[in-house]
Amino acid sequence: MPRFEPFVGLRYDTARVDMNMVIAPPYDVIGAPERQRLAGRHSANAVRVELPEADHRAGLDRYQHARAMLESWQEAGTLAADPSPCFYAYRMTSPGGRSTHGVIGALAIDEDNTGDILPHEQTLPKPKSDRLDLLRATRTNLSPIWGLSLTPGLTQTFIATIAAGAAQMAATDDDGVLHELWVISGSSTIDAVRQAVGDSRVVVADGHHRYETALAYRSELATRGDKTLPGADLVMALVVELSEDELEVGPIHRVLSGLPDGIDLVDAFSSWFDVTKVGDLTRRTLAALGESEALALVMPSGAWLLSPKDGTPEAAGASLDSSMVALVIAELPDHELEFCHTWQEAAEAIDSEQAQAVVLLRPVTVALISEWAHSDKRMPPKTTYFHPKPRTGMVFRPLLA
Repeated sequence: MPRFEPFVGLRYDTARVDMNMVIAPPYDVIGAPERQRLAGRHSANAVRVELPEADHRAGLDRYQHARAMLESWQEAGTLAADPSPCFYAYRMTSPGGRSTHGVIGALAIDEDNTGDILPHEQTLPKPKSDRLDLLRATRTNLSPIWGLSLTPGLTQTFIATIAAGAAQMAATDDDGVLHELWVISGSSTIDAVRQAVGDSRVVVADGHHRYETALAYRSELATRGDKTLPGADLVMALVVELSEDELEVGPIHRVLSGLPDGIDLVDAFSSWFDVTKVGDLTRRTLAALGESEALALVMPSGAWLLSPKDGTPEAAGASLDSSMVALVIAELPDHELEFCHTWQEAAEAIDSEQAQAVVLLRPVTVALISEWAHSDKRMPPKTTYFHPKPRTGMVFRPLLA
């Protein structure tokens, strides 16, 4: 079963820095303009090491500069290591009041445990050299992967720590989500968390590429017999109980562009779906489709509801929207396929003429995620969007510990 261990975390000194000024989203959702804005907030904003830039004056490439900044922040007291290995209770509270509770620790990726860590989705090809070079240079897990535990009651092993008092770290992100972290150092709670996570397999919900990078780095060290980084056999993970109470799962919509002029997308979707026009494209129509979580095709010429025909789920291999829509996308001429998470982003893509069409997908239920997880099956790429996202900068994990 999975091995989950406490670690000596590296955290910002809240007497020296305002946490609101130094946290950052996960690296893979940060564009260049946002990176610049975050870096401008504070000289020690986490984005500076998560998405580093070269320091040409000092003759440092991007990765060397990240390592130098981490070291300088520790020397200045901006970052300080906890006195002993800990778990970290983590809560994310959305503006509407819904909360997700999890626990951050070090999840083993050694050969005895890799079979107990299951990918949730198939992954699209993506260069991993950048993350690997950054890990080599910093020797630090900068942001946690997100794991789902199949153990009922995991939350109860650490919820008393959250209820006992104010968080040691707290920050509100740009979407209004409150991120809070509590240090768990008591041996009884550590043992309870370790046991609960170890009782069931863990499904990687988010951070597949970071997980694969950690595996690659561990293998690289093992190949050359390097035993100076014992922490490389584990990866920092936020583990959340796979439960309706703890998870918010959103859709990932398909954004199509680069299709040849004159292509009839309504006809293309009619091969696998019953297609019903619901009106001209207006913000009101798009909002109604998005907020009702409809499966729909949206183009400047109008909006259509999509209802799978008999036999479509079987042909797709699953009744997931991502699987069924993929049947159509695979039959289209050469095109560009991108993704967005909200109907507002879909509207912007259409309005700005960046997209010829958007296919709105429905969110996958937690029950279905659980069913697939227990069956050891991977969902297609870009099927689920777990949110809110944990922030980089709440705690770092040096591999030396």
